[in-house]
Amino acid sequence: MSQLSFLSIAQNNKKLKCERFLDQMDKAVPWNKLTELIRPYFRKASTGRKRKDLETMLRILSLQQWFNLSDPGVEEAIYDRNSFQKFLKLDLLCSVVPDETTILKFRHHLKQHNLFKKIFNEINKDLEEKGLIMKTGTIVDATLITTPSSTKNRDKKRDPEMSSTRKSGKWHFGMKAHIGVDSSSGLVHSVSATTAKDHDITQFDNILHGEEKAIFADKGYAETNLKKQCRKNSIFYGILDKAKRGKRLSSSQNKRNRKLSSARAKGSISFSNYKMPMEISKSSVSRNPKESLTALFTIRFK
Repeated sequence: MSQLSFLSIAQNNKKLKCERFLDQMDKAVPWNKLTELIRPYFRKASTGRKRKDLETMLRILSLQQWFNLSDPGVEEAIYDRNSFQKFLKLDLLCSVVPDETTILKFRHHLKQHNLFKKIFNEINKDLEEKGLIMKTGTIVDATLITTPSSTKNRDKKRDPEMSSTRKSGKWHFGMKAHIGVDSSSGLVHSVSATTAKDHDITQFDNILHGEEKAIFADKGYAETNLKKQCRKNSIFYGILDKAKRGKRLSSSQNKRNRKLSSARAKGSISFSNYKMPMEISKSSVSRNPKESLTALFTIRFK
């Protein structure tokens, strides 16, 4: 087999799925706004090495979340993958790739100043300005994020922000992610995290934006008082009916549930997009519980 020339590599015009996705993210995410948002929290280095470009660091953090990469993993991937270099706008002949320690310190700095939530809100604001989030209705959903329950760590104990819960006859340890999804676009507009044992309904009010004309959720959120409140405020009650103990649902209730299930499916799709093609990293969630869950849903486009 003959050796590939640089010209033959450069003329390969076929774009892979990864490259197409990164091209979309490059255009859709308001990188300039996000950079200006976090800039006041980073002082210019008067001595020592020059600080890395903030936009580049934000892009690297996004690559970690999208492709489930650790700090050393994303550093190696940048050297290895041409698509990552293009997305980061890095020329390896004249630029230095941030090392894993720099990436770790950057993420911790964002956490220290509670910037993940601010970034999330800024992205939602930009989506609203572009007319992508209509704020007409919200789909509420929750899912378990499981992690190892081992105590083989520095503190010799389990994370206090996590707990055990039983589901479908099996015990799980970890956290619970709660999201509010725009019913029109399928974009995530609100995120909250609790221990695994907390009931789904506990975060219901926290993941609504307050301007809903319709609310959709599964039967785990069904409550008589909530139904009355929605009717009082002229909000469409799209929560599935739940059978009472010893009594089955009527045929009309089953028909209504089937109809509403298709409407609330976008909430489940938002979770599956993370838990299947880009599986949530158990190790990253166990290291950084709440902020990593927020970051997972910070930049997500249908």
